Order: sequence, then structure tokens, then C-alpha cells
Amino acid sequence: MTGDKLLEIEDLHVSVEGRAVLKGVSLSVGEGEIHALFGPNGSGKTTLLNTVIGFSRYKITRGAIYFKGRDITGATIDERARLGVGISFQRPPTIKGVTLRSLISFGSPNLSREEIEKTAAKLDAEEFLDREINAGLSGGEMKRTEMLQIILQSPELVCLDEPESGVDLENMALIGKAARIALGRDSFDGAACRRSIKSRRADYKSGLIITHTGQIMDHLYVDKGHVLMNGEIVCSGNALELLGEIRSHGYTECFRCAGCERSEG
Repeated sequence: MTGDKLLEIEDLHVSVEGRAVLKGVSLSVGEGEIHALFGPNGSGKTTLLNTVIGFSRYKITRGAIYFKGRDITGATIDERARLGVGISFQRPPTIKGVTLRSLISFGSPNLSREEIEKTAAKLDAEEFLDREINAGLSGGEMKRTEMLQIILQSPELVCLDEPESGVDLENMALIGKAARIALGRDSFDGAACRRSIKSRRADYKSGLIITHTGQIMDHLYVDKGHVLMNGEIVCSGNALELLGEIRSHGYTECFRCAGCERSEG
């Protein structure tokens, strides 16, 4: 585990209900970096995020996960959350009988009512605070409540599972704004985002984002991209270049692009 790496994943093999899904994934996310995960459906992207979070359904059969220099391979979800790992889900559940405000207050008891409402106002989500969680909400509205929770949780590693999924263009602007807030980048400044990791370490949080469309990258500077196929990372490199190759040629050819650091085939 190297000193400036917030998250380091080493040779990770994961099975779900007895089926091998991840087959030797290795990647690291430095302090203040944002990484994007690309790949076709069923390639293992969500499995990777859920394994980092610590869901028990995902069985690690080999490899290790380190966070802030600590081996968290066997840590529970709540232990990882206390260390600073958080996630916004692609399809958050509806929870009857529990309001969003009560869930936020339970998870972050030191937050004042004013802090919660001020942050909700930034996402145009005040009306959802005293409603049952996600009951009757559209896809975009659900994503805004998810992003509100992760902003108030304030994790050091922000995992976003397809933040664009089910979101219209108007809501996408709000989701992009929410992602910037969650990642400590309240104003989108591409030049500033390219500062060295050391100079931005105190200000920026790290991110691991699954995206199919790349729309979130219109709102955030992403430091690096990784392509997952069949449970393996087949390519890592410049995120925008990888996305361009995927759009032009599909996943089977994207790892041949000039920006790729690793290609196998």
C-alpha cells in the first residue's frame, strides 16, 4: 500500500451466489482523484463498488482492499462508513414509514435541522425531507435524495453507481452540481482540477464513478478511466479518450486507443 493512495485494490476476486464475477481486479485511487468505471452490462462494475462498500452478498475469494493504508477486506459496512467510504446507489430502494429527514438525522446525528435544510435547498430537494424515502419519486428525484444523503454523510471516498441513470437533462444539471459538492468541487474549474494531487489533497475528496453515458463527465473532471470486461480491467487511461473510443468503436475495440496504459487481447 503506497502512501498517497486513498483506495487500493489488489488482485480482487469476487463471487456472487457461487458465480465468479470479478477475476483479479487491481486499481488504486489517489487522494483527491476521481476515477470512472466503464464497461458493458454484467461486466462487474456494480459488483466492484458493492464489494468496496462491504455488502456481505459479495464474497471475496482472493485479493485485498486497502483504505487509508488499512486492510478493510474483512471490515463490515458500518466500519467502512465510519472510516469514510460512501455510496449513491443506481436504484435506491423505497422505504415505507421512514422519512428522508429521519434517516439523515439517524445517520448523521450531529447535523442541525438548518444544515440539512440548507443542503436540501441546493438540490431543490426540500419537499422530499418529510416524505417516505423515495415513495412516488421519479428517477431524477430519487437521485437527488441519494446525493443529498451522501453530501451530508461527507465520506472521503464517494462511490457513485450510474448517477445519470433515469435522469432527464434538467435533473442532470442538479446531479452534476450535487456530485461536485460531494467531491469538494463546488465550482467546476477544469484548470484547477488538474492541479497536482498534493496541492489539492486538503480540498478534494476522491471518487469512483460508474458511468455508461459519460454525462457526469460534463460536470466533473475525471482523472482516469478503467474499462471492465468479463470481470477484469482490460484498459486504464485518459477517461475522455476511453469514452470517445467506446462511443466510436464499442468496448471490444476501445482498449486499442492511444490513451490506454494497458491493453490485452
